[in-house]
Amino acid sequence: MFAILAAIAVMFGLSLARVPVVFALIIGAVVGGLLAGLGIHGTIEAFNSGLGNGAQIALAYGVLGAFALALARSGLPDLLAYKLIHKLQGNSDLKAQNRVKYVIFATVALAAVCSQNVIPVHIAFIPVLIPPLLSVFNHLKLDRRLVACVLTFGLVGTYMLVPFGFGAIFLNDILGQNINTFGKPYGFSITYDMIPRAMAIPVFGMFIGLMVAMFISYRKPREYAEVPVNAAAHSISGDIKSDVNGKPEVARFTLIMAAIAVVATLSVQVISDSMILAGLVGVAILSFAGIFKWKEADDVIISGMRMMALVGFIMISAQGFASVIEATNQVPELVKASVEWIGNSQGLAAFWMLLIGLLITLGIGSSFSTVPILAIIYVPLCLQFGFSPAATIALIGTAAALGDAGSPASDSTLGPTSGLNMDGQHDHMKDSVVPTFIHYNIPLMIFGWIAAMVL
Repeated sequence: MFAILAAIAVMFGLSLARVPVVFALIIGAVVGGLLAGLGIHGTIEAFNSGLGNGAQIALAYGVLGAFALALARSGLPDLLAYKLIHKLQGNSDLKAQNRVKYVIFATVALAAVCSQNVIPVHIAFIPVLIPPLLSVFNHLKLDRRLVACVLTFGLVGTYMLVPFGFGAIFLNDILGQNINTFGKPYGFSITYDMIPRAMAIPVFGMFIGLMVAMFISYRKPREYAEVPVNAAAHSISGDIKSDVNGKPEVARFTLIMAAIAVVATLSVQVISDSMILAGLVGVAILSFAGIFKWKEADDVIISGMRMMALVGFIMISAQGFASVIEATNQVPELVKASVEWIGNSQGLAAFWMLLIGLLITLGIGSSFSTVPILAIIYVPLCLQFGFSPAATIALIGTAAALGDAGSPASDSTLGPTSGLNMDGQHDHMKDSVVPTFIHYNIPLMIFGWIAAMVL
């Protein structure tokens, strides 16, 4: 079992040392394969054989990236940001400050939720929506650490619970598929309808963390300097014209077609259970509607895919890493040794599995990429300790999501920082990483452990 531990340790150490995660996964896999006696050729063969398992997920990410950028070209995100800003500025007098604050929190959270499950644009909405609101935040003396927590909750909490958009990819295509794949040799399988119910308790823990951040940790006013921000320079929506008041000029037809594209994308995903097909339908509708010029189609689609390419390559590499771990044939020995060390304590076993998941995800920075690495070891471990199918789902899903909020390399922290630091007053580590780590990883550890014990 030393080969498995060495492979994970090398991968984790290199990731923390800021070596690109794809390289860290490859090097870790090579180290594990060589120590297990597979040889360089056997290791590479095992690694290559696993790459295909991540291709569908990576392609789905790329297509959704293209759809996100194409939708942004419609001007819809700019128009929503403009209307929100003016509505808030018009009601931000002293008497209404508390009400306006909660409107902001609700709007930001709703935008983050929709970016994962309804309009799957991931973090692409943040550079459009947040920078124009910074002056409103400053006027209301909002603590941006709280805004970072609200954004991260919407980005992480919903894909862990709602099986639409990126939630469908995480819950069904990654979590469910990997559990069934690595459970098949043991005669173990789950159904996808079990997953949201199993993940509800850990997500509730994240909600508790959000409430603590909102009403205890960051409720006091915080002063920021009024630094001009040219939000248009950071917008991903192309050359959207504005009137004399700065309002984006978006034709009614464009808005209608953008709305149709969103509805069609969601409908196709529900009917076909394919994010790839759904994204293609959305891009096609926006293209035929003239949202972007035909000669710009390649640039829009390629740029959108590039936006999601890194996550896709990480997930493909993670599947190759998992394939090498499986080829070492040391998983049963690791499970046996773990059982001997832990004993018969389900509680202790659940705690260590969650803690290891936290460390691995912190190093990789992506919960989506962590699942195949954890599932190959955790499925037989859960069976050995007698965890139920629902508890197994909760343990692996929570162990993978742990660290996504709070990792310096995670989109869930990098995205909020990209918008909140447009005027240079929001530090990535102190104002995004540390607050989200404290308010989400600790509750996830607690409620993930509770889920494993009661389900």
